[in-house]
Amino acid sequence: MSTLYVVATPIGNLSDASARSIEVLGSVDGILAEDTRRTRKLLGRFELRTSLTSLHAHNEASRIPRVVARLDAGEDLALVSDAGTPLVSDPGERLVRAVLDSGHAVVPVPGPSAIVTALMGAGFPPEPFSFYGFVPRKVKDRTVLLDELLSADHTSVVFESPERLADLLEDFMALGGADRQVVVAREMTKIHEEFFRGTTAEAARYYAENKARGEVTVVVSPRAPVEGRAKVDQAAAQALARALLSEGVTPSRAAREVSSRLGIAKNLAYDIVLLLEDISEE
Repeated sequence: MSTLYVVATPIGNLSDASARSIEVLGSVDGILAEDTRRTRKLLGRFELRTSLTSLHAHNEASRIPRVVARLDAGEDLALVSDAGTPLVSDPGERLVRAVLDSGHAVVPVPGPSAIVTALMGAGFPPEPFSFYGFVPRKVKDRTVLLDELLSADHTSVVFESPERLADLLEDFMALGGADRQVVVAREMTKIHEEFFRGTTAEAARYYAENKARGEVTVVVSPRAPVEGRAKVDQAAAQALARALLSEGVTPSRAAREVSSRLGIAKNLAYDIVLLLEDISEE
């Protein structure tokens, strides 16, 4: 039985590489790298000469048979992403599953993570938290995710490209999140590391004037607790929902507004809106 090591690598500062990760990368028969150029820089820093093979989102499926064959032949291999922890918003999930199904060992070598690093510097409650990966580009999927962030009563973390960061903040404001506290973590562990802290509206203004560069992680604070939230004011919720529907607001948008403004559970807000719709149709 051979071993596939899943190795976390630095997200910026190469000094963050652990002694164990360097030992593993120097001892395996080959490294499967998402970006061979970035990994070659890491290897050069520590004078390692292990051979590299590209394995990224576009070729992962086609690479699997060859990787498994190498393991079958007795080789030990390592999998790395371009930075941080493999598989988390990076390729490798299908490979790991195939390696396990083939009877070989998978050994994680933990280390740097942009998610955990951002949480460490955000100042929001870290437990529990949800990580959603990269924000979808499609409008419908994007709206669904932002709506979930808006109603979340725990800390949320997302990745976004610097080119779309300003649009993300504007979209979140449009859904009612202008006053939500956020932290935009950029270029973490690098020379130009930046943690912008403020409301979504403040962040939107800042990044409208200062174009973001480099890797971006956004941390969204939990929804503020509402006093007496357990006892939902049905009358107030129904009145607000009725007013929104009468203005032509769609049921889904009305439910989001009721949930956000009154601090009630999203599913309960939907139930209230749907009930009013059913009554109006009778």
